Amino acid sequence: MHYWKGLDAVPADMAPTVVTIGNFDGVHLGHCEVLDAAVTQAKARSALSVAITFDPHPALVHRPDNAPELIMGIADRIDTLAGVGLDATVMIHYTLDFAEQSAEEFVRSIIVEKLHAVAVVVGHDVRFGKNNSGDFGYMQELGKKYDFDVIGVEDVGDKRRLSSTWVREELAAGNVEAAAGILGRPHRMRGEVVHGHARGRELGFPTANLDPEATGIIPADGVYAGWVIDEADVRWPAAISVGSNPTFDGVSRVVEAHVIDRPEEGVEDFDLYGQQIVVEFIAHLRPMVAYRGIEALIEQMTEDVDQARTVLASERH
Repeated sequence: MHYWKGLDAVPADMAPTVVTIGNFDGVHLGHCEVLDAAVTQAKARSALSVAITFDPHPALVHRPDNAPELIMGIADRIDTLAGVGLDATVMIHYTLDFAEQSAEEFVRSIIVEKLHAVAVVVGHDVRFGKNNSGDFGYMQELGKKYDFDVIGVEDVGDKRRLSSTWVREELAAGNVEAAAGILGRPHRMRGEVVHGHARGRELGFPTANLDPEATGIIPADGVYAGWVIDEADVRWPAAISVGSNPTFDGVSRVVEAHVIDRPEEGVEDFDLYGQQIVVEFIAHLRPMVAYRGIEALIEQMTEDVDQARTVLASERH
């Protein structure tokens, strides 16, 4: 997939395209329905399928004090969009100046003149242009004016429409399995492994601590079964702790993963420090609680590892 960072990166001799538009935070199954339709329409028309997306999220620009947490970082968004089968993604730098464009100006200057669209594929709830003044009906009007087709895709979901908001709600409650059902894959975080307080190592459970600047929503405090994926793309089963370490009177929330059944060569031969890793959350095992003594904590951690091992073994098969 071609990744064009900014409209200036789009080739001047652009072939005809089928375009879709969205923030695509999480690239959940609802998004994928629209993206799949764009890919299908493009193939049928011998055109290129192109997604227009934005950074930062428009809500961060318009209401920074009340903007939603981002489900995934840009790297994961681009990787996931590529996995859908798109030919290209255009990442537009979203600013207040950009937001001043009228709905028609946005369509004319970008979709028509820059991307040479022969069709636009969007959900029926699409909004675009200054103050979100453009909607699906207006996109159809502009399609007639500028000679491109407009294909609407119905919402996905039975009792509730699949949405990024719903994913955030499930993660905030620790329901990583439910979030995965909406996303179509496990929720993940990505970041550098940094040094922590080494308490896990002292207790016999060394952990890979994610940098506080890691991307992806941190789910609710608790212990999870999941996977650590290192820079060599090797997947390691892990018991993952999220929280402030209440047994030790911690304050800051930390995400730390203990790799289960780590290599026999020893601790010194298995070093993730400084690596950019991915942490995938598969199942919630228990809430975070404070223990009265170290022995009780170690006993619980042993149980956590055993339970995580069982959960992940069943997931493999």
